[in-house]
Amino acid sequence: MANTHSPVVVAQGIGQIARNFLAEVGSVFWFIAHTFEETLERIQRGRVPFRAASFFRHTARAGVDSVPLVWLVSFFLGLTMALLTGYQLQRFGTERLIPGLVAISFTRELGPLMTGIMLAARIGAAFTAELGTMQVSEEVEAIEAMGIGPLRFLVAPRMLALFFLMPCLSTVSNIAAIFASSLICKAYFSIAFIYFLDLVKDALLIRDIITGVLKSFLFALLIGAIACYRGLTVKGGAAGVGSSTTSSVVTAITTVIGFDTLYNIVYTVFFPT
Repeated sequence: MANTHSPVVVAQGIGQIARNFLAEVGSVFWFIAHTFEETLERIQRGRVPFRAASFFRHTARAGVDSVPLVWLVSFFLGLTMALLTGYQLQRFGTERLIPGLVAISFTRELGPLMTGIMLAARIGAAFTAELGTMQVSEEVEAIEAMGIGPLRFLVAPRMLALFFLMPCLSTVSNIAAIFASSLICKAYFSIAFIYFLDLVKDALLIRDIITGVLKSFLFALLIGAIACYRGLTVKGGAAGVGSSTTSSVVTAITTVIGFDTLYNIVYTVFFPT
């Protein structure tokens, strides 16, 4: 009987995992490329790639309906962050650093990241379940049989809705957190609201805002692509839809955090502060 713990078997297992991971990354990349190719080809022919009503319906779901959740989570996170960091900074008499700390943290990092995680869980799961159900019930095949490209008809409006609305939701997250921290600063650290705004303006740079916006666009593209890809590759009926939806959420959140770390490393190397 072969030893399952031998170095060769372990190396083979690691190699298989790496191979499957790279194959999955390649599939998602080509999925994005083919979606844009189908959409642009349709536009070049002077035709509308998808219905405007479909696009606006998805923007309402992804954007407007997500505002309360994003605002609430970011508000409480801003409260907690200002309170905990404030007590530590107060020991050294530097509580005036709280506004800049919260503003920079959310604008550059936590705003886009938390928004991405919430959208992956809320909208990504919905997109995967919808497209997965259509795939299982052979609606996607029926669309193809009518000569309609499923990528530009089903995927493009969903991806574009997330792409355009994610920066707006990140801005909502930033405002909610900064507003919450201003309440804490006023109540516990005697920092007036006008002085709070001056400290935020002094600490915040344009490149911090640009960094957060660029991250928002990147995360939106990744979440939309992964959610739609998982939905259109469902196999195994209703059980397959459930497992693909779970996989979509886990993969999207992990990818967002991974790309956020990679972005920060590259940014730090090329634009040291």
